[in-house]
Amino acid sequence: MLAPNHTRETLSRSLPQPSCLPPEPVNILLRRRHLLSTTAFTLSFNFNVPFTTSLSVSEPVASAGGLFQMPPPRLINRYFLVRAGESEFESMGVINTNPVAKTSVDSGLSERGKKQAIKAAFHLKEMGACDKSCWIWSAITQRAYQTAEIIASVNGVTRSYIVPEYSFLDARGLGAYEGKKLESVSEVYASDGISPNIKPPPIDDGTPNESVADVFVRVTQLMSILETQYSGDTVIIVSPDSDNLTILQAGLIGLDLRRHMDLSFAPGEVRFVDPNDIPTYKQPASAVYKCSKNPPNCN
Repeated sequence: MLAPNHTRETLSRSLPQPSCLPPEPVNILLRRRHLLSTTAFTLSFNFNVPFTTSLSVSEPVASAGGLFQMPPPRLINRYFLVRAGESEFESMGVINTNPVAKTSVDSGLSERGKKQAIKAAFHLKEMGACDKSCWIWSAITQRAYQTAEIIASVNGVTRSYIVPEYSFLDARGLGAYEGKKLESVSEVYASDGISPNIKPPPIDDGTPNESVADVFVRVTQLMSILETQYSGDTVIIVSPDSDNLTILQAGLIGLDLRRHMDLSFAPGEVRFVDPNDIPTYKQPASAVYKCSKNPPNCN
């Protein structure tokens, strides 16, 4: 009689061995903002310059795809900025920036907002925005997406060219100002004029309290995606609020971010990003002057 251990060993050798099982699938679903925050791109604004001067911008360290800097040395695509028509909340004079409510009926277009969206759509048509096709990048906030659909309908663009943006184009979170009268926004802008790093007071209902600098990071990430995903295309950016667009435009033209409200967008307003408004790229001194002395002395 064989020993028990020997019996088990003999049986195991005689039975067919299972083939190698595939490795367990790895969960690669990462939070979108976390994923893109690790993407290589350059943010190089100096937020501490005097109010009377434009921002000091360091030059790009590389020209590889995926790196994006404000103001950009150049834009690969053509851009139009559109603020969505008035929402039901706005028609009631109430601030609503909580992302939980962005797909609610009250975040949708008011009757006046629908007319503003139609006017914006025809304005884009007159400007020839979609003559050679275009992409419409819209926040999923109800009023923004409804505006995007109206723009697509008027300009003969199929729904497959509407790209829903789930986070980077959310309305700026105004924290404790949530639910207050729209006139209260002037208090936020007063703080913006002091520093782009000042946040509105926080609130515990889930509404973010974002500074200008916070929004600047979001819209720069968006531009990094657009400039690497498309080449020579026309992109229409539809935002539910003005601040996303004013901060984006201020970054593109090199305007002090504390003055972003000077570029305010009315509901339904359309604006073309004119490359001529973007400052000319200048080579850094290190690329122009050669240091031949040993040790190097470039003074």
